[in-house]
Amino acid sequence: MRELTMSEIGFVSGAGDDCSGGDSGGNNYGGITDTNSVGKEIVEIYEGLVAATSHIIERVANAL
Repeated sequence: MRELTMSEIGFVSGAGDDCSGGDSGGNNYGGITDTNSVGKEIVEIYEGLVAATSHIIERVANAL
C-alpha cells in the first residue's frame, strides 16, 4: 500500500483544489491546523483564566 499524493487526497475527500497542503490547507481539527502548538495554547488559555479569576476575587474582596 502506498501513501496518497495531495492531489489524490483532494479527489477522494471531495475537496477538489481546496486541499493544497502546507500551512494554507490540509487537515483542520476544529479550526486547528497547527497541532504542534495546541498544548502551549491550552496552557496559555488556562493561565489567562486563572489571572482573570484572581482579579475578580481581589476586586470582590476589596469591595467588602
